[in-house]
Amino acid sequence: MGISVVVPYVSSVELNRHLNHQGDAGISALIRWLAGEVDQVILSMDQATQVPNGVASGVCIVRGPKGRGGQIARGVERCEHELIWVLHADSSHLDHAVIYLRTLATRQVWGRFDVQLPGLNLVALMMNLRSRLTKVCTGDQGIFFTKSLLVGAGGFPQQPLMEDIELCRRLKRAAANAFVSPRITVMSSSRRWFAQGVVRTVLHMWWLRLRYFFGASSQSLYQDYYR
Repeated sequence: MGISVVVPYVSSVELNRHLNHQGDAGISALIRWLAGEVDQVILSMDQATQVPNGVASGVCIVRGPKGRGGQIARGVERCEHELIWVLHADSSHLDHAVIYLRTLATRQVWGRFDVQLPGLNLVALMMNLRSRLTKVCTGDQGIFFTKSLLVGAGGFPQQPLMEDIELCRRLKRAAANAFVSPRITVMSSSRRWFAQGVVRTVLHMWWLRLRYFFGASSQSLYQDYYR
């Protein structure tokens, strides 16, 4: 079973504002590495973002309005392979994750990996434990799913924020027993956590999740998150 990877990416100005990336050099290195390891790489950007230097010519570039959920949804629409893996632009240490995905063969599954956050072992541990118990994943954990299950769940949610939460809701309703959470780690940047304060970041994210659970629109949460 082939693997398509979707990486949403926004401009360096926006990323610098929220301090959660490694810059153009980081995304270029990630895309080059993925191009040699998986069957298709899709870089989904807004109209204003320039393609990072050094991105391989075989990478599929998708453009559209800003907003990570919409960017991922547009990328998913272009996926040519059955297994789809969504990675944030600051993901790294992915070797073991790729090996695992190759073992899935023709299984119909969805799930995520354990996230590793440098310097935030307790935060990562709690995120992974919560996700394993609730089957609700975050984008930092490298969510993956088969195209068939996604179609049966109603497709990828085209919303500006909380797209990972909504996706898991849909997949849980459609195929809860197909969820897998291998004890394999992928690394994500801790920069945003330390820059904005660990406790403040945790409380802010839980506040947004709570509001979403009680019916707040993803658009209003997006405006709050990026103000």
